[in-house]
Amino acid sequence: MVWVAYSSFKDDASIFRSPLAVPAWAEVDGAAYARAWREARFGDYVLNSVVVTGVSVVLILALGAMAAYALSRYHHRMGRIVYMLFLAGLTMPVQLAMVPLFFELRALGLLDTKLGLILVYTANGLPFAVFILAGFFRSLPRTLYEAAVIDGCSEAGAFWRVMLPLARPGLVTVAIFQFIGIWKEYFFAFMIVGGADGGARTLPLGLANLAIAAQYRGDQSMLFAGLVMVTLPILVIYLLLQRQLVSGITAGAVKG
Repeated sequence: MVWVAYSSFKDDASIFRSPLAVPAWAEVDGAAYARAWREARFGDYVLNSVVVTGVSVVLILALGAMAAYALSRYHHRMGRIVYMLFLAGLTMPVQLAMVPLFFELRALGLLDTKLGLILVYTANGLPFAVFILAGFFRSLPRTLYEAAVIDGCSEAGAFWRVMLPLARPGLVTVAIFQFIGIWKEYFFAFMIVGGADGGARTLPLGLANLAIAAQYRGDQSMLFAGLVMVTLPILVIYLLLQRQLVSGITAGAVKG
């Protein structure tokens, strides 16, 4: 990763002449980032990825938290069946659902649209979110919920004001995993928004196009710049939230 980062500031001649050498300060050149941003349309891809990833993660957290809370707090035979159906979603390869999903999205007019990709990512991420968050809600003492109800909270008020904030480590854990997974996801993006116009293409598709263009143009520094722009947000998010991620992995392991 460090090699890719400093190679993005070298020209192609320096990369092939001394591939492992660190460029001198006078040789540092950021033109590759400008070429990737403008000529390879990385600006459009970044915007699309931000919208798709952000909306998808928010929907996964909101819907997953509500479903997990209901399935973990209310014991009913049908609820157990629904929970097992969510878990079944973790075991099914996404490739098996791609053909019917493609025709369904085409019938609804959602192919090559960000909305269609957001709906697919949300549905694909819900089983994982329900599985993780259900463990967190089960670990929370029921006395906290009862105290909120005694103080006058409604069912919805107890969930949004008391139970949901207490499940913050689980929410952060789900958010990090889903952000990383959606930000770098290629298969669904290629099948759904890989149309000819490319108006809704995300960063992984843009990076694949950039790799092809770099091979034909002999512009390896532009390819390295694209790789840095794709991986940098993931590193930043992980470094900022790594403590919550480590605590969130184990917080729901013990039932309260």
